[in-house]
Amino acid sequence: MSVSQDTTVRADREGCGDKRRLVKTKTPGVYKRVDGEGNIVGYVAVIEVAGRQRKRSARTYEAARRIKRESETDRDRGELQEPTTIAFLSFLDEWVERYRGQGRRGFRENTRDEYRRLIASYARPYFSSKLKLIDVTTFQLARFVDWLADEDEQGKRLSDSTIANIVIPLRAALSTAKREGLIRHNPSQGLALPHREEVADEEEEIKVFSREQLAAILAMAPERHKLLFEVLAMTGLRISEAIALQRLHFQIDGSTPEVCVRRGIVRGRVEPPKTKHGRREVALPTSLVHRLRAHFAARADQDSTELVFTNRDGNVLESGNLRRRHLKPIVEEVNAPWAGFHTFRHTFASLHLSRGTNLLQLSRALGHHSAAFTLSRYTHLLPGDEAPPLDLSAAVPLAPEPSLEAVQ
Repeated sequence: MSVSQDTTVRADREGCGDKRRLVKTKTPGVYKRVDGEGNIVGYVAVIEVAGRQRKRSARTYEAARRIKRESETDRDRGELQEPTTIAFLSFLDEWVERYRGQGRRGFRENTRDEYRRLIASYARPYFSSKLKLIDVTTFQLARFVDWLADEDEQGKRLSDSTIANIVIPLRAALSTAKREGLIRHNPSQGLALPHREEVADEEEEIKVFSREQLAAILAMAPERHKLLFEVLAMTGLRISEAIALQRLHFQIDGSTPEVCVRRGIVRGRVEPPKTKHGRREVALPTSLVHRLRAHFAARADQDSTELVFTNRDGNVLESGNLRRRHLKPIVEEVNAPWAGFHTFRHTFASLHLSRGTNLLQLSRALGHHSAAFTLSRYTHLLPGDEAPPLDLSAAVPLAPEPSLEAVQ
């Protein structure tokens, strides 16, 4: 007997053990769920699909009517699907392990690690483990963003860009769920992110070594890592790029010695540059070429694919340990405790700007995507605060200066 043929149907036919019943309403196919005492405890929409009934629960009468109406529309279009029962957090955990990205460049394993960290640090503490994927709403995601922006909740102020990064894996996961037919709509579409006025912080301004500090740091560098420090200072490479260098990346026998940047090592993984601009050649000064030749001559038996800079066991250097054990004591000695390996890169840019290096050439050496980005990043390092006076007398014919008699 179908539901549409009977006034009441006991809920135990749906697998329930209580005395709840389904009672007809004025809308065909929509039923009240009542308990043994006649109290309404919910509503059920019943949809006929290929001669079988599908029941969907709702909290209110209007919600049940909407479910009935939308489900029948989907049925007629051939788009009706069974709602997934997977939990939102469970889907995030499963998704992050199999996600391959959407761009042509693929998906970096370091990015996967970062997505795992963001989900564990922010999504998991906020969302209930019982929240189903199909029940995630834009409103819930908006409250999540509010929670991220609340300094009292976080114990610190998360920047707008940090909040945007935290939301990225959630948006990507929900987009995948929609594409795979698990949800009808992506609730993250149209989600508003905060755009708060940023207060300039002088401490965040890029700092560089003075010439004296740089000279002292290179002089005090431990012998085992002195050449690495010199390469960082004279090429502007990132530490991740420098520790990934192999012998074959150094071209030091021709008339234009250079180092070819083709990869980096981040968290122990070897990866290509993030953009095509990261693949570059950086010119080497004569003094560094002599040091490199001596270094390679002392290791003539090494294969060209072996790492140039390694730890004592011949393995990949861990930049964090290198900074703590060797760089930190030195920079504190020269009164630059704020400095890290990236300060070599900033100083490289600063010294080039002070000598008038073309911005486009500097941008290419740094692996930036444009000279405009380089200018915006280092504009405060440009020498001089004001443009000098422009004297056109030597280049442009000007009217003769009036004589003293004419002025009088």
